[in-house]
Amino acid sequence: MVLTTGSLSFDVAAGRRRTVPVARIGGLPIAVIDRAKSAQLMIEAALNRRNSGLPPLIFTSANGQVLSLCASQPRIRKLFLRADLIHADGMPLVFASRLFHKTPLPERVCTTDLFHDVAKAAPANGARVFLLGAAKSVMDEAARRVRRLYPNLDIVGHASGYLRRVGDEEKIIDYINAVQPDILWLGMGVPTEQEFAERLRERLRGVGLIKTSGGLFDYLSGKNTRAPGWMQAIGLEWVYRAYLEPGRLAGRYMTTNPHALFLLLTRTGLTRAPQREAGEQ
Repeated sequence: MVLTTGSLSFDVAAGRRRTVPVARIGGLPIAVIDRAKSAQLMIEAALNRRNSGLPPLIFTSANGQVLSLCASQPRIRKLFLRADLIHADGMPLVFASRLFHKTPLPERVCTTDLFHDVAKAAPANGARVFLLGAAKSVMDEAARRVRRLYPNLDIVGHASGYLRRVGDEEKIIDYINAVQPDILWLGMGVPTEQEFAERLRERLRGVGLIKTSGGLFDYLSGKNTRAPGWMQAIGLEWVYRAYLEPGRLAGRYMTTNPHALFLLLTRTGLTRAPQREAGEQ
């Protein structure tokens, strides 16, 4: 991520750069962009990198949990700052931007919604996608449902992200490189997916863009359901998720939510984006 005053800039192809405005929210440089423009940018950037020999771009997302992790763990913060773009996947970030910025975030860019935006637009542009993450049964069902919803979408492959056996990682790299997707949707959870994307970006040839996706495939497969629209709109989707998975999520939210609120109130503002830190690329 190359940061200038109030914007980030990255190569979409040799000799071609794109600049996106950013706002400092909770301590991270968050892209000031809506879902529709995000989908267009992803497709354009990915297609422009075809046959370029350049490593894939990495687009990721931040919510309250991410803000808390980045503030408390420098290693994770560096992973996010090495990404080419960070979306706001949480309404509290949008609310904070309205309080502290003259030009606030236009909306939440939820990865699950963004996927559908890209899936609708990709066929007209000939963009190819690959789905990687979650258990095999979940991935098979997610791919089946997506193909039914978007029959013209070119899904060149899908695979489980549980790469536990010796050689699994090499096999998936070879598979992805063979089919050359323009966009790789990567759902392994934070920070595993960021570590995977950063570690392997130089070895993934023919991939234009990696979009980290968290629990995307659980939703696409129907394993998990989204919160009602009114809960999403007021930033309470986390309550719904905690209700569905109290054993896994309740304790996490009790810890990260107060910390994230503190960060949103104390590390939001300043139109000047933070300078690159040691070790960033």
